[in-house]
Amino acid sequence: QLQLVESGGGLVQPGGSLRLSCAASAVELDYYSFGWFRQAPGKEREGVSCSEMLPTLTHYTNSVRGRFTISRDNKSTVYLQMDSLKPDDTAVYYCAAVHVTRARPCLSASMQSNEYVYWGQGTQVTVPS
Repeated sequence: QLQLVESGGGLVQPGGSLRLSCAASAVELDYYSFGWFRQAPGKEREGVSCSEMLPTLTHYTNSVRGRFTISRDNKSTVYLQMDSLKPDDTAVYYCAAVHVTRARPCLSASMQSNEYVYWGQGTQVTVPS
């Protein structure tokens, strides 16, 4: 059972930056596909970015491409660097994962939430207008 814990959310002014972290309990992260999702009040959860290894893949939704960067360290953490933040980025951000033998949502660039099995508790990001 993979456990995910997000951190790094907060209140930031427009144009500012935040880095979200997703600490995973597994040590073999190469075998997991990771995604970052967000859900704003009254809206559906949407895929923001995803990352897979073997081969290395990343994907971003159009609204964040060029501003957000997903990365992994060589231990057990996945990051989402968020720059040039806008009020529309305000949401609860979730980290999600699935073993690649079960699904490869980043390979297909689908980033559908129902493809992911493991979820964190979420971290709030607020960018006031």
